[in-house]
Amino acid sequence: MSVQVSGNGALGKRKWLPLTFSLRFILQHMNLLGLSLLLMFCMALLTWLGYLVTVHFVDGLTGHFFQQAPEAAGIIGWFKVKGWLVLKWLFLVFSRVIAFYLAFLVSYSLTSPGYAFLSVSAEKKYLGEEFVGDDGFTWAGIVKDLVEGCKIGAFGLLVTLAALLLNLIPVAGAGLVIFLYIFYSALMFIDYPASRQRWSLGEKLEWLKKKWPRALRLGWLPALISMIPVVNIFFMALFFPLFTVHATLNFVAVPSHSKH
Repeated sequence: MSVQVSGNGALGKRKWLPLTFSLRFILQHMNLLGLSLLLMFCMALLTWLGYLVTVHFVDGLTGHFFQQAPEAAGIIGWFKVKGWLVLKWLFLVFSRVIAFYLAFLVSYSLTSPGYAFLSVSAEKKYLGEEFVGDDGFTWAGIVKDLVEGCKIGAFGLLVTLAALLLNLIPVAGAGLVIFLYIFYSALMFIDYPASRQRWSLGEKLEWLKKKWPRALRLGWLPALISMIPVVNIFFMALFFPLFTVHATLNFVAVPSHSKH
């Protein structure tokens, strides 16, 4: 099924645009493709450097926690050793996931002006004549985008703290953490088109609440990728431009651009 990608009725054709549509949309516009490749490289480099620094810092503080295994004497000792190994691997996995998120949030904040520009460029091409003009790529706009990116990054720190607390809940905790990261991932991507409309953080969160089925569809894949240790750095950098365009197109498509 074909979908119009510019004015003359692009809006309202479909309530949801699949990820494959967004990928074809980028590939059909060379300026979007070129900007996406540049942003991929910058985000991967910044996230990788931040990840190495964070992991080194965390290991320096906690590396001695699991240096000495408990004595494996008798049945109780066997259970102690197995429990120690489980805790060691759980700590290793979650510390790497958290280290990634911290590094990624810094990278996200620093590259936010570039992704905001990618978002508005995609919106212009998709809406065509129906696009409402903006102020262009200005220094004031860059500062504003950096501030908005830092706000979402700071909010991400609260999300990370909440995830740590939720992990303490037996069984259900892991599931709640996944949902938390899904909605936060959706927030990161709708932040670009929503900020252009001068929405506050509260209004963005309200949009996630009221449009939660759409938020789930936008956030589940980025959240899943972000939870894979090590490779998440490269995969998120690789797909972040695509997710940005994908969220932008689905945000501005009727009726998702409405706050209410």
